[in-house]
Amino acid sequence: MTLLRNPKQRKLLFSAGISWMFDAMDVGMISFVVAALAKEWKLGPEQIGILTSINSVGMAVGAAAAGIMADRFGRKSVLLWTLLIFSAASGLSAFATGFAVLCVLRFVTGFGLGGELPVASTLVSESMPAEERGRAVVLLESFWALGWIASALIAYFVIPDYGWRVAFAIGALPALYAIYLRRAIDDSPRFAEIRKAPLSLKKRVAIVWSPEYRRSTIMLWILWFTVIFSYYGMFLWLPTVMVLKGFSLVRSFEYVLIMTLAQLPGYFTAAYFIEKFGRKFVLVVYLLLTAVSAAWFGNSTTEGMLMAAGICLSFFNLGAWGGMYAYTPELYPTAIRSTGSGLATSFGRIGGIIAPLWVGVLVGRSVGIGSIFMIFFVTIIIGALAVLFLGKETKGTELI
Repeated sequence: MTLLRNPKQRKLLFSAGISWMFDAMDVGMISFVVAALAKEWKLGPEQIGILTSINSVGMAVGAAAAGIMADRFGRKSVLLWTLLIFSAASGLSAFATGFAVLCVLRFVTGFGLGGELPVASTLVSESMPAEERGRAVVLLESFWALGWIASALIAYFVIPDYGWRVAFAIGALPALYAIYLRRAIDDSPRFAEIRKAPLSLKKRVAIVWSPEYRRSTIMLWILWFTVIFSYYGMFLWLPTVMVLKGFSLVRSFEYVLIMTLAQLPGYFTAAYFIEKFGRKFVLVVYLLLTAVSAAWFGNSTTEGMLMAAGICLSFFNLGAWGGMYAYTPELYPTAIRSTGSGLATSFGRIGGIIAPLWVGVLVGRSVGIGSIFMIFFVTIIIGALAVLFLGKETKGTELI
């Protein structure tokens, strides 16, 4: 699988990918930290749900704000600012003195995290040739797996011996990377074409919902909501679910690390298939197989079944994420691309707010994990059907 013969494009993909990795590391970190905090601060399931959801509230606000600003001030500058915001807030989280303070800091962290992702994917998408664009964006998304692996390693080797505060302190490191990134990458060449005559925010939003793009917008909002709802409901609770199934905290971290490793081949296969068979094929097939894996995981009764189902869940779910990030920017023209992507992502983040809270309430009421994961099964199926019936194919088309 050849990719990007142009060294400048390879450098952009790798540089943006490292920032994406740091983003994922911080999101992954909170899933492991809450499992430790639950023991240290004696948090109930509802409080765990609040802490993980407040992060998603920040991501929803950040995605919309950053997407809008990136169409006005440029992809590169907004990417750098979001990187600085989330790394600073993550580092400060290490000094949180109580639950309320930590929630405030996690909101600010989420603002930066949520803002970076749609802007980075738009920047890479606009900077790549049409025949390699989808594959490049999926490979950008594959850095998410590296970030989760890093967070799992930190959780396994750092949290048990040094505590969760040190884990959050490590999250401040991306601030140093922003200094390098400022010189390493250029803004999107397509943004340079529109910056001389930028559209007003009102005009951009109107175009996103105009008859020409309304069907794609509805499809994307359904897709992003269902994928984020299921992902954050399942994966942020994964270490805690393992504890609820009877494993020790350290053993749970070890199993989640193994499951996380399966994300990488999920991305790589999606990157191969996305140019061979198209965006819709990858999204629909990988989402359907994610749904099956979710039902399997929730109803697993043995250690072997749990591991196999968790590996399949990571493989197919993250492959679908890669397809979603490749597909979304291609459905809008350059003048509104970041705005359209940011608004879809922001609406999807509402699912990320609801899901962890909802799981916390259900766990607190002693609802079985199998029943909870069957609802994720239905949710993911809805997302797949939205793409199948409302989505249009964009494989190999030039951006407008």
